[in-house]
Formats: sequence, C-alpha cells, structure tokens
Amino acid sequence: MRLLYLHQHYSAPEGATATRSHALAHALVRRGHAVTLACGRYEGAVTGLDGPFAGGRRDGTVHGLRLVEFDIPCGNSQGFGARAAAFGRYAARAGRLAAGGDWDLVIASSTPLTVALPALLARRLRGTPFLFEIRDPWPELPRAMGGVPGWALAGMGHLADAACRQAAAVVALSEGMAQTALSRGAAPERVHVVPNGCDLDLFGPHIPAWRPMEAAPWEMLAVYAGAHGRANGLEQLLDAAALLLARGEHRIRLMLVGEGSEKPRLQEAAATRGLHNLSFMAPLGKRKLASLLAGAQVGLHCLAPVAEFAEWTAPNKLMDYLAAGLPVVSNLPGHGARLLAEGPCGIATTPGDPAALAAALSWMANNPSPRIAMGHAAREQAVRRWDRRLLARDFVAIAESAAESSSLVSLVAA
Repeated sequence: MRLLYLHQHYSAPEGATATRSHALAHALVRRGHAVTLACGRYEGAVTGLDGPFAGGRRDGTVHGLRLVEFDIPCGNSQGFGARAAAFGRYAARAGRLAAGGDWDLVIASSTPLTVALPALLARRLRGTPFLFEIRDPWPELPRAMGGVPGWALAGMGHLADAACRQAAAVVALSEGMAQTALSRGAAPERVHVVPNGCDLDLFGPHIPAWRPMEAAPWEMLAVYAGAHGRANGLEQLLDAAALLLARGEHRIRLMLVGEGSEKPRLQEAAATRGLHNLSFMAPLGKRKLASLLAGAQVGLHCLAPVAEFAEWTAPNKLMDYLAAGLPVVSNLPGHGARLLAEGPCGIATTPGDPAALAAALSWMANNPSPRIAMGHAAREQAVRRWDRRLLARDFVAIAESAAESSSLVSLVAA
C-alpha cells in the first residue's frame, strides 16, 4: 500500500523528542508498504535529512522511509500564537500533499489536532480513508489546563468530532483517551488502544553508563527528561529539592533535562533559592539520554496537578525509564500509578504535593536494595508488557485493516 503518515513533530532516535512515529513508520516499511512521512521542524527533533530546503521543503529517503520535511519551526518554547501559526502552516502544506497523491491510507497523528485537517480534506476530495491517532486528547487537555481562548476550544471541538466520526480507525494511547474518542461519536468497533512502548534496544542495562560532572559519585541521581512547560508542573521538583536541603539530605541530585517555555523561569528560581542539589541540562538525543539513564538511579515523572491528566496522558518518558530499568518517582495518579504499582517498580505520590515527592526520593536514597529491586521489576515489566516491536505489530494490523475495509466498502458502493 501507499501510505501517507502525517506527524508534525516527527524525530528519529538521534533527536531529543518522542520516537513513536519513527518506530511505527518503520514497522510499516518492514511490512512492505511504501510510506511517506511528512513533518515540520520540531524543536529538538532530528529527521535525518540534512540537505537544503527548496520551496519550503526538503525530501529524502532514510532507511526505506521517504521523508518530507517542511521548513516550519515549532516548539514548546514558542507562545500560543506562534505555535498556532505553525500548526496552520503545516496543515496547509500537508493538505496539498494529502489531496494531491494517490494514497491508500492517510495516518494523522495528533497532537496538534490540526493534523486531522489534511486527512479530512483527502477523504472529502479523493475518498481516501484515514487513521486518526490520539497521542493527547484535544481539546480536552487544553480546556483542563486553561489559558486557551474559547473560540479556539470550540473550533478544536468541531474538528475532533469530525476526525473521530469519519476516521476508518482511531488509535488511542490509553483507555482514557479512547473514551474521549467514543464520546465524540467514534464507532466503538473502530477504536483501538495501542499504548506507548519501550525501545528495549535503545534503553537498558546493556547501555554504557554516563554521568555529567554535576553529579558526584556519591549522589543518587534522579533524572527528569522531558518538556519544561506549564503542563509539567516542574515547580514541584524545585520545591522538593528545597525540602531535601532543609532536611539535610545532601546525597540526592535532581537533574532536569529538556527544553520548554518555563525553563528560563525555573532556572532563575532555582538559582535564587540556592538549590545546589538541582541541575539543568539541554535536551539530549535519545542515544545520549539512554547513557544518562543508565548512569542514574531514579527516573522522575512530574505533571501539573490537573485531575484530567490521570487517565488522559501516556508519557513517553515513563516508558524510557522502565526500559532503562529505573525505579520511578511520579506524581501521576490513575493509569501511571497503576503501572508503577506492578512489581512494584516505583512510587506514585499525590499530585501537587512536593513534600511527598521529597519523601519518596529520600526513601529511594536510604533504601538501595529495595530501590534496585524496583529497577529490575521496571525492566521486567518493560520486556513483558511494553515491547515497542509487539505494539508496532498491532498498529500495522490496524492500519492495514482500515485501508482494506475502506476499499471493500468502495467496491460494494461501486
């Protein structure tokens, strides 16, 4: 089949952002399909293309995957207006690609939700079926976070309804996200859950360990690797670091790796508060991050205390920690807490409670043997339940079924 995979934020493992679409696209290629993946220039991403842009795009084939990269910068450090403009520009360029090609299936991976526009256009103009992937439910999460204009939420609501109702298949990353698709009119038989998975080759105990100079050999290194945005609530980690210092815990270092709109403010606050047990690092490519996690003792996961996050998020960083064999300290309830209870392979604290985060980190530092056992349980769970290769096989089967069933419907109608 000829497949068009639309993901504005695509990155190969050399980049510093999520690689789910990379793994799924290559699984489709290995299955024998001709896949074209169209993306923009996402902050921290590396596509593998290095030639000049011509007419606002560059094309190439990397390990059998044809890539079309539009010269449209986008990232978490941008304001709402700049990001919205980038979303619109990508939708327009991808729309021409989707409507102008003879595709058997379009895969539209959200966020941003505007990626559904090219898929809907191709369906309307050419009858091309599409698979709609929900990586974050919009407008549900932006509404829960606040700060988004009402007109934008209303527009997103109409677009999400259309995408869920008209898709040949909907793939959600969690049961909670799947429920949002059903509530928007998606046919139950078309809704599937394919969660985030673990790259067991990239992360794990077989990776050589690396620790930055800031981390002393005697310190327990707890790493947060991800976006530094409003939704992440990283002020809670600063508060936890302050509490650890106040209690005389000098054997614990928190390392915050990544980029985002909140990072400058967080760095200034940490300096003002004298948090010498907390360090910041620029985003790391996945391969370098794997070495850092191999040299760490704890994986940190943090989100702002928003109730909707409990079932509507599927953090990629959590899968990286499990694959690396790290015990996790998290403040995510619901789906994430249930995952950490298995083994157990971590500690889930109450959202919005820095004292609980500090206490969990202190326990990890003071109980090395149970901590190490949690790390073993994390890797075991990653191998047994979250192997990305097995999950990619499920995704490929759903995509093939969506294209084939739509072709049969067309033949019957003819």
